[in-house]
Amino acid sequence: MSDLFEKPSEAKENNYNASSIEVLEGLEPVRKRPGMYIGGTDERALHHLAGEILDNSMDEAVAGHADWIEISLQADYSLVIRDNGRGIPIDEHPKYPGKSALEIILTTLHSGGKFSGENYDTSGGLHGVGISVVNALSDDMWVEVARDKQLYKQKFSKGKAITKLENLGPIHNRRGTTVSFHPDPEIFGEKAHFKPGWLFQMARSKAYLYSGVEIRWKCDPEIIPEGSPAKPEAVFHFPNGLQDFLLATLKSRGTIIPDSFHGKANLPDNEGRVEYAITWPVDGEGFSHSYCNTIPTPSGGTHETGLRTALSRGLRSYAEMTGNKKASIITADDIMNGASVILSVFIKDPQFQGQTKEKLVSSSVSKWVDTAIKDAFDLFLSSNTGASNQLLQAIIEKAEERQRRKKDRIQARKSATQKLRLPGKLADCSRKDSDDTELFIVEGDSAGGSAKQGRNRETQAILPLRGKILNVVSATKDKIRANQEIQDLIQALGCGAGKDFDVDKLRYERIIIMTDADVDGAHIASLLVTFFYTQMRPLIENGHLFLAQPPLYRLVSGTLSAYAKDDEHKDELMKTTFKGKSKIEISRFKGLGEMPAKQLKETTMDISSRTLLRVTIPEAAAISLSNDNEDDNPLEHKGSNEDIDDLVERLMGKNAESRFRFIQDNAEFAEDIDV
Repeated sequence: MSDLFEKPSEAKENNYNASSIEVLEGLEPVRKRPGMYIGGTDERALHHLAGEILDNSMDEAVAGHADWIEISLQADYSLVIRDNGRGIPIDEHPKYPGKSALEIILTTLHSGGKFSGENYDTSGGLHGVGISVVNALSDDMWVEVARDKQLYKQKFSKGKAITKLENLGPIHNRRGTTVSFHPDPEIFGEKAHFKPGWLFQMARSKAYLYSGVEIRWKCDPEIIPEGSPAKPEAVFHFPNGLQDFLLATLKSRGTIIPDSFHGKANLPDNEGRVEYAITWPVDGEGFSHSYCNTIPTPSGGTHETGLRTALSRGLRSYAEMTGNKKASIITADDIMNGASVILSVFIKDPQFQGQTKEKLVSSSVSKWVDTAIKDAFDLFLSSNTGASNQLLQAIIEKAEERQRRKKDRIQARKSATQKLRLPGKLADCSRKDSDDTELFIVEGDSAGGSAKQGRNRETQAILPLRGKILNVVSATKDKIRANQEIQDLIQALGCGAGKDFDVDKLRYERIIIMTDADVDGAHIASLLVTFFYTQMRPLIENGHLFLAQPPLYRLVSGTLSAYAKDDEHKDELMKTTFKGKSKIEISRFKGLGEMPAKQLKETTMDISSRTLLRVTIPEAAAISLSNDNEDDNPLEHKGSNEDIDDLVERLMGKNAESRFRFIQDNAEFAEDIDV
């Protein structure tokens, strides 16, 4: 028996010393963990590099220092971006004798001119990591600066300077910065390269977002694929900004109101400005694109919340003024669902969720946008009562239809509950209809106990699972039917599975997978997502499946406490919220079962404070770029169902060899492995 619990050898213990501690210097952390800085190493992450450099030029334009930007995609897929702004400073940095400010900015994380707020009132790149990250992930990069009638140039590769800053001599009638870079195939793969169509649409979108800039596009004709929207040359300049964007996106589609609600407004207390263009298509097929400081925010955020509030309050006020009592049933979703919305804010020091900046989380922005837009919307409605009455009536009809569907679902849910034999371990919610109801699928009875104590009994149901469910891809149909955990899940949802699946019979509006933040938890979540993808795919396609995001750490200093979702967030809190604090207690949650019910509710289950990740199928995943189909939404990229099915089969199927080959091919990109 003692052999089973043999202690590690003394030699192994002695080998773990100071020399075992790895210290990453300069930009090595970026190359080691690119996903922390650009969200991965896929096509989307690759094009994020282009966005970082273009955003720097856009910041110069928005600040009033540049009025044109050139974007040129070369035959070898190098990208060159040039502007006529002030030019990156090239004088010696006071803290680093012998090195120019240019070299420091290109080779050092968290360096730049946007931290103090003195050089840019509003900007998209506030973390000081943009151009240095691009440098770290490029195998060839050079920067030219035309400043003070002199031209300077320096070359870089893989995050390091390979030449000194060189003065190329005097130059007249030119100023600004030119950046050329080629993404490193060691990071992104030998076959990865920029797509002309994506960059073309990105350039056009940026021009729409700021009417004061002209963007000049060039691309080698030999690399433009057939059917791509990209042209060899184009000039983008849109004096009417977002209004032009909206009209170009809608094309000839009819709208409920003849003129869109569009305009610009200053935010309260000189905190920035907001621009908007909104209308309601007759076909009800709307969209919502939002931006902060020209950065796309596909996951929305507080600026969208403020807009929803302003439109809701404005329409209700108009209905009250005109004596339309039916409008009392209108909700914000009735107004926004089916609307075509383009929203752009320019604010100081925006707070984004993560380095990829997909969601704006600055808390004050919601109220600012609401205040700035509400009066303008009131005036818009009252100045054209005929169109406003049409809009109000259309939205009331939509609200009435929503109520009819809700009534039908209540009846269907009652009938389904009466017919169903619900699993005994399911702690069901008390609400009779499915609106705003949630089923939390949790890992084990221990986590289930905490979740049951922390839930809202009216709307939140809990289903604990025992261990890891069956891998349905590699299992036979008989084995799936015999698996109790899967049958309990199917019974709880009430909508059947496989060919018998009917999304209209789904008993809950949201299905939330809530597992521990470790390898086992990730494995269970992947097995559940695989089950839903193969057996209940419309459930994902209709946006019903989510992943809970429980915190990994709790930080406490006196009466101040905060939660961190991961190590990066913890480090960020230490530098901001807890800066200067002493005796900071940091506790790491080992699992949901060990988290007190009150904390689980506060961080993971309470709709007012939690974060959920919606599970989507890539063919419908909104991104900040475009595919090569000119007729498609310029902010949407579509993949292939066959590709996804093949990936699921490779990773979860019976063929262990293909899975092993996938691991070998992608092992170098693995990060944050929990072993």
